[in-house]
Amino acid sequence: MTANPRRWWALAVLATAQFMVIMDTSIIGVALPDMQRDLGFTQEGLQWVFNAYVIAFGGLLLLGGRLADLFGARKIFSAGWVVLIAGSVVAAAATTAWVEVAGRAVQGVGGALIAPAAMTLLMMLFGHNQRELGKAMALYGAAAPAGGTAGVFLGGVIAEYLTWPWVFIIYVPIGVVTLLAVPALLPATKGGRGSVDVLGGIAATAGITLLVYAIVSENWLIALGGGALLALFLIIQRTVRSPLMPLSIWRTPGLAAANVAMTLLGAAWIPMWYFLNLYLQQVLGYGAFASGSALLPMTIAIMIFMVGITARLLGRFGAKPLIVLGLGVLAAGVAGLAFARPDGSFLTDVLPASLVAAVGMSLAYIPAMMSAMSGARPEEAGLASGIVNTTYNVGSALGLAVMTAIATSQGAAELGDLGRLTDGFQAAFVGAAVVAAAGAVLSLAFMRGKNTLPR
Repeated sequence: MTANPRRWWALAVLATAQFMVIMDTSIIGVALPDMQRDLGFTQEGLQWVFNAYVIAFGGLLLLGGRLADLFGARKIFSAGWVVLIAGSVVAAAATTAWVEVAGRAVQGVGGALIAPAAMTLLMMLFGHNQRELGKAMALYGAAAPAGGTAGVFLGGVIAEYLTWPWVFIIYVPIGVVTLLAVPALLPATKGGRGSVDVLGGIAATAGITLLVYAIVSENWLIALGGGALLALFLIIQRTVRSPLMPLSIWRTPGLAAANVAMTLLGAAWIPMWYFLNLYLQQVLGYGAFASGSALLPMTIAIMIFMVGITARLLGRFGAKPLIVLGLGVLAAGVAGLAFARPDGSFLTDVLPASLVAAVGMSLAYIPAMMSAMSGARPEEAGLASGIVNTTYNVGSALGLAVMTAIATSQGAAELGDLGRLTDGFQAAFVGAAVVAAAGAVLSLAFMRGKNTLPR
């Protein structure tokens, strides 16, 4: 296979897309209080600004991957940016809570088209050389957590010096520039034959949505409906000719254990990030810029470990030790945040514990991602990548819903009452720490050797 002479420039486009898609989950963080005030969100309902995106993104990733196979990855990558731009315009122009949530969901659909198509294009560009592929995967993989953490700071800058709609408007010029670069840098791809499992995609996304809503509303009949839809999804995957997720993929060594780790990693990390933003602004009284700046040390720590340390440790020790250690360190960091006080300070109540949590995230994320994909056959690499991204996002949404319910029951809805707010946020931190610790224990118990499950 002849190497594409522009492949590293193309990688820059793909990594930027990954960076932006994941940043869309975090850039809204420090702007949430302003959005709550202007759009009328309740303290409990505010999480849907985040969840609408990650549910649509996570629930439709597999469908996006299938569309990339059928219609060509470059076409779907471009289509995803068009949808993401459209959703950004709706979210920026929203004047009511439900329009904002709808815009965020449309953004998530765009992200679900972009991410799997980008992975397919990356494999096409670098599949000729395993060494180059590993380097490209490391750079592409680091773009995801970097986007998630950088979004916190950038969102703070925008919310402080502009207004919250600009956290969405920023996607319009970046999307246009990306679309203009696609014909010159990304390889043309041919589509394949087959059908699209639209019913499966709808069942999976609707089931996840109902489960999250059931947790938020404490309505267990709705939870049963969500569970039934997910069961229907599995039935569909067994019966249709071209399933989104052939169930045989789960026989891949290491896939199940890595996806459990990624689910619990998302379920611990995202609630920590969400409630730390609220603690900084609603308890410590930080403005948007100050709040984003306060989380900049986490961003720097993640980038240092992701790029300079984790990759080396992964090559020396393998995935399992890093996943177990990373989740354990994350649990310790999040547990440290549970000691935050109503009259606390950044230097004592936030900085030390948040840095520990960032190190834990950095140690676990890429090893879990690589572990999930390492055992898959080359033709299943895209599917394995879609599954692990899906489980991380689903874990994020479910974890945030559970921790929001816990926090609300302990006083997190009592705006203005610093003691009660802190009680609620502390409860969420404790819950997230327990989830991360459970992930460490399960990874230790069920991962064998460097990457694989016992069979």
